[in-house]
Amino acid sequence: MMHRLQIKHITTYQYAQTVTLLPHKLLLRPREGHDIRIESAELTIAPAHQLQWQRDVYDNAVALATFTEPCNQLLIGSHIVLQHFAHQPLDFFMADYAVYFPFQYDASERIDLMPYLSLLYEQDRPVLGAWLRQFWYSGQIVETYMLLDWLNKAIATGFIYQQREEPGVQSPAATLKRGIGSCRDFATLFIESCHNLGLAARFVSGYLFSPISPQDQGATHAWSEVYLPGAGWKGFDSTSGQVVGNDHIAVAVSRHPELVPPISGAFIAHPPQSPLMSVMVEVSREPDAADDEEEATFS
Repeated sequence: MMHRLQIKHITTYQYAQTVTLLPHKLLLRPREGHDIRIESAELTIAPAHQLQWQRDVYDNAVALATFTEPCNQLLIGSHIVLQHFAHQPLDFFMADYAVYFPFQYDASERIDLMPYLSLLYEQDRPVLGAWLRQFWYSGQIVETYMLLDWLNKAIATGFIYQQREEPGVQSPAATLKRGIGSCRDFATLFIESCHNLGLAARFVSGYLFSPISPQDQGATHAWSEVYLPGAGWKGFDSTSGQVVGNDHIAVAVSRHPELVPPISGAFIAHPPQSPLMSVMVEVSREPDAADDEEEATFS
């Protein structure tokens, strides 16, 4: 089954005085694949600028905006219509040797997975290791998916969600200590937990469609992916405790949570100042072709 979705993402930066904008990197275009096809994509940017598209080392679609005039307001608007093809997130098979944990990745795959196996927060290893012992201890044999599911659900149910607009992420130790975090913080905790267990994991930023909400509105979101031999990269949403499914729209992936914000850049101002930022995100259903035909027939 296919559904058409519309994504509107508008970000505004208001400056107290005129500034000179340095190049900005935009990660706003969803990753296309067997489940996502983009019908149309429009990027609106002010002030005057030049735009270049490129693919980064993770194959993310990156827009690089270079500005040609000073301003006191920066507006970046993304409007995308895409086709989202439904799939069964739990319908997958793993290689026999990886069904039970612990296991070792195949030597040829391990070479490519090294960036996703390296610890990101070495200093947090003792406290994170102590927390992980409730899920797995040395010498224990457990189903790999069951272990990941336990970990994913424990983060979703054991911590308080708090939306944060400011950039950056908390360290895993900070999230464990505070008991509070954003979707980015929960994904970071899950990823570093996987690293400590010897599992390849990466960060994903994107959008979440919320069809049960009154206005069908969505939001920017973050989750994790774990590489499971035979199944590939499988997503885990540690905010909801569910596997990533048909309501998730991936935009960018990275080995590190702080490398793929939707918008990043800098400016020059005298005297220094901090801009006021506002963000509006809306993810909504678009009529499918069949719906359009039915409406035309019975109108």
